[in-house]
Amino acid sequence: MSGITKAALFTLAVPLLAAPALAADQPPGALALKRVLLSTGGVGYFEHEARVSGDAALTLEVRRDQVDDVLKSIVVYDDRGGIGTVDLPGQEPLETAFRELPFTPEDLASPTALLNAMKGAEVQTSGSRAVSGRLLSVTEEYTQLPNGGGTVTRNRVSLMTAEGLRQLVLEETDSLRFADPRVQAQLDSALAAVAGAAGKERRRLTIRTTAPQADAGAERTVRVAYVVAAPLWKATYRLTLPESAPGSAKGTEGGTGDLQGWAVLENLSGDDWKGVELSVASGNPVTFRQALYSAYFVNRPEVPVEVLGRVLPPPDEGAVAADVMAKAQDSAVRSRAVAESGAPTAMAAPPSPAPAPAMSAPFAGAMPQRAAETTPAESTEATAQVLFRYPQPVTLANGGTMMMPITARAIPAERLSLYQPNTQPRHPLAALRLSNGDSGETGLPPGVLTLYERLGGAAAYVGDARLATLPAGESRILSFAVDQAVTVDRSEQPSRTLSRATLADGVLQLTVTDRQTTTYRIAGAAGEDRTVIVEHPRRSGWELVPPSGGDTGGAAPDLTADAYRLPVAVPAGQTVTLAVALERPRIERFGISEMSPEQVRAYASSTELPPAAREALAKVATLRGAVADKERRVGELEREQAEIGKEQERLRQNLATLPRDSDLFKRTIAKMGEQETRLDGLSRELTTARKEADTARNTLRDQVRGMTF
Repeated sequence: MSGITKAALFTLAVPLLAAPALAADQPPGALALKRVLLSTGGVGYFEHEARVSGDAALTLEVRRDQVDDVLKSIVVYDDRGGIGTVDLPGQEPLETAFRELPFTPEDLASPTALLNAMKGAEVQTSGSRAVSGRLLSVTEEYTQLPNGGGTVTRNRVSLMTAEGLRQLVLEETDSLRFADPRVQAQLDSALAAVAGAAGKERRRLTIRTTAPQADAGAERTVRVAYVVAAPLWKATYRLTLPESAPGSAKGTEGGTGDLQGWAVLENLSGDDWKGVELSVASGNPVTFRQALYSAYFVNRPEVPVEVLGRVLPPPDEGAVAADVMAKAQDSAVRSRAVAESGAPTAMAAPPSPAPAPAMSAPFAGAMPQRAAETTPAESTEATAQVLFRYPQPVTLANGGTMMMPITARAIPAERLSLYQPNTQPRHPLAALRLSNGDSGETGLPPGVLTLYERLGGAAAYVGDARLATLPAGESRILSFAVDQAVTVDRSEQPSRTLSRATLADGVLQLTVTDRQTTTYRIAGAAGEDRTVIVEHPRRSGWELVPPSGGDTGGAAPDLTADAYRLPVAVPAGQTVTLAVALERPRIERFGISEMSPEQVRAYASSTELPPAAREALAKVATLRGAVADKERRVGELEREQAEIGKEQERLRQNLATLPRDSDLFKRTIAKMGEQETRLDGLSRELTTARKEADTARNTLRDQVRGMTF
C-alpha cells in the first residue's frame, strides 16, 4: 500500500483514540465497560470489568428494553472466585409497592383524590381553625368571583369530630396531616416508590460473587458480559486503481488496487464508551428474543365447590284418579329421560404453554489482548464470522456515530466488461474482478465500494459498486458503469433433433434432443481490447454445449446461481461472434396401433431414422391404412343404417294421419317395405365389414408386436 494511503487512513483514525481504559483511580468493586463487539446479526456484546477482593456485590444498570436480552445471555467470568445470584427489581415495581396500600398511584395525583381514598382516617389540621377528626368526604365548590371575573374552585373537607360534623376549606388550612403514624409511614413509602419509578427506563442488576476460602483477601478481576440488541454496523470500501498505461488492453493485464475498508457504527447502548476495546464481527448468527422478564401464570381450571343440597319437602296438593296419575308419571319419565340423555360438559383443560425457544450460547468469549502493529483493525477468522478488532482504546458518546478502519491493503483487481442481458441488453457493464487471495487474508463483509482511478497523478471518481461477502480465496465481479464503447447483439434459434428410436411391444420410443442456440455478436471498442464476460442464463434440466466462435480460452465457464460466465477476448475495433447452445434430451412414447396413418407415414419418411426403422414403419403405415379403410366402411354403413331408421320413424308418423284407402298411404307402405329390405342388406354388410375391420386390426396388432428395432 502506498505511503499516501496509509497516512490518510491514520489521519482519519486519530479521533477514535482515547486515554487508556480504566484509569488507576477506578474505585474498587465498580463495573466499568471494557469491551464492545458489534455484530451484523443485529446484536452487540458488552463486557464490563471490576477489581474486587473477598465477597462482593457488583451493580450494573441496563435499559428496561434490554433486560430480556441480559437475562438470556449474561455471563460472569471469575478465574478464582464463584458466582452467587443475580437479582434486580421486578418488571412493575411501582404496582408491587402499592399492592398492599389503601390508595393507588392515581390517588396521589391531587390532595382531593388522596383524601377521598383515605375516608375514615383520622387527620389533624392547623391554621386559623385547628380541627381533629375522621375524614368523611372532600367535595368541590365553585365560587363566583366579583364583577364577573369568573369562578374559583375550592375543596370543602367534611370531618367527624368529637363535637360532631365539622367542615373546613382545604385551601384555607395551613397544614393537614394523618394522626396515625402507620398511615403516614405508608404515604412516605408510596412517595419514595414513585420517586424511584421516575427512572423506570433503567434497571439495576446486583451480581453477587464469592471469594475462594483459601485466599479470601486477595484482589481479583471479575468480568460480566451480556448480548443485547444493537444497530447493524455497515462496511464501506474505497478502491483506488493505478493509472493505466497508454494503449493497454482493459481486462488483459493483471494489476492491484489500494483497498481501504471502514466500519460505520453507532453507539445507541445508552452509555458513553470511554476507552473501550472495540471490535466488529461480520457473520449471520442465529439471534432471537425471549420475554424472560415477564411473569407467567399457568391457567388452572376452576372447580365448583360441592355443597350438600337442602331437603325441602313440597306441599301436598291432593290426589288424582289412578289413570290420570299414570299418564302424568309416563310423561314425567319421558321428560326426565330426554333431559338426562346428554353427557355432562367436560371442563376444558388449560392451554399448554408454548415451548420456549432454545437459549443461545454467549455471543463471544474473550477477545485478543495483543496490541496491533498497524492502524487498521486486526482481522481474525472465527467460527462462521470474521472479527475486526481495533488496536487502540476507543471513546464514543452515547448517540454518536463513528467510522473505524477494518482493512488497508493491496488487492488483485482485473478490469473487464460484464454483459448481463437483463441489466443492459445492448451494452456490457464496466467491471472489476477482485480476488481475495489465500495468503492468510481474512474474508471481507458485504458493503458499498467507491471506485477511484489515478489519472495524471491525481485521483478521479469512477463509480460505485456493491461488494458481496468475499471469503478468503474467492473472487467477486463488481460492476460500476455502463461500457458504451462495446455493443452486443443477441439472437436465439430453437431446434429439435431425433437422436434415437426404438420399437418394442407396439410402442415407438423416440429420444429427442431440444437445442436452444443463442448467438452473441460483440462489437469491440475502437481504441482498446476488451475481455467481455458473457452471462448466459442457466435453465433447469438443460446442459451447456461447448460454445463455438470467439476466443474463450478453452477453460470451463464459471457458474453462478442462475448463469454461466463465458469470457470472450474482443480485439479493438473488431466484431466477435459467440454461439452458446443449451441442450435437453427428452423421450416421447407412442402406441403405433393408436397413431393415425399420417403420423406413421411422417415418421417413416424421416431421414433421421435408420433404413430398417423406416421400412418397418412403412409396413405399419400400410397396415394402418387398411385398418382405417375398414373402419371407414363400417362407419359409412352405420350412418346409412341410422338415416334409414330416422326416415322410417318419420313415415310411421305420417301413416297415422293418412286415410288407409288413399294413394299416399299405399305409396308410404311400399316405401317402408323397400327400406326394410335395405335394412336387411345393411345388417349383413355391416356384420361382414366389422369382421373385416377386426381382422385388419388383429393383423396390425400382430405385425406391430413382432416388430423390433
